Amino acid sequence: MVSQLKLGDIAADVVFKDIKNIHLSVHPPTGKVRISAPSRMKLDTIRVFAISKLGWIKRQQTRLQGQERETPRKYLDRESHYVWGKRYLLKVIELDVPSSIELKHSQMLLRVRPGTPDSEKGALVEEWYRELIKDAVPSLIGKWESVMGVKVERFYVQRMKTKWGSCNPGTRSIRLNTDLAKKPPEYLEYIVVHEMAHLVVRHHNDRFGSLMDKCLPNWKLLRQGLNNAPLAHADWAY
Repeated sequence: MVSQLKLGDIAADVVFKDIKNIHLSVHPPTGKVRISAPSRMKLDTIRVFAISKLGWIKRQQTRLQGQERETPRKYLDRESHYVWGKRYLLKVIELDVPSSIELKHSQMLLRVRPGTPDSEKGALVEEWYRELIKDAVPSLIGKWESVMGVKVERFYVQRMKTKWGSCNPGTRSIRLNTDLAKKPPEYLEYIVVHEMAHLVVRHHNDRFGSLMDKCLPNWKLLRQGLNNAPLAHADWAY
């Protein structure tokens, strides 16, 4: 069931779910507001909660609306692509061989069969980025498990529209955004540590901040860098 709240000049979609707690999110690219609420929660209660968060909502909307965005990728020769923070120029090579991607000097060599549509090229690049993250994460988790005294049971890598990562303390699992493979490696480590910290402290409170200060003293600078990074171009419907 979906309802809508009017909060002055802000409209918020309210989605009722079988959950225990209320969740508020502001979505790119326009700053659309969505509230996920427990099925039996009254709309008036949700309105009071949303009004208490109006300042935060407006700040997030201002940030998103002013944030730089990546242009849609067309997978043409000399198009810029980023890997671990470094810029590579795409070179599309059409051969009747299995598809592959290789970094060579300052080029990203994308080998595809003749006539491969752009959508398939995009899917190939996306999966390649995903594999980069999957290869890099186990050593990071192993490093920080011993430091933080926690255990990550599983991790997932997927395209995420509004978050760089997420954590499920119940299953002791974390999720990571595929686009982190485009950023310098220190950002991936920051997100891994951030999500692992939620296995110790669920909320962004003073205790969480103290834990992050202890593990990564420069974590606030890394957070700011990611917040200012261009948002990926995507179909933002949700």
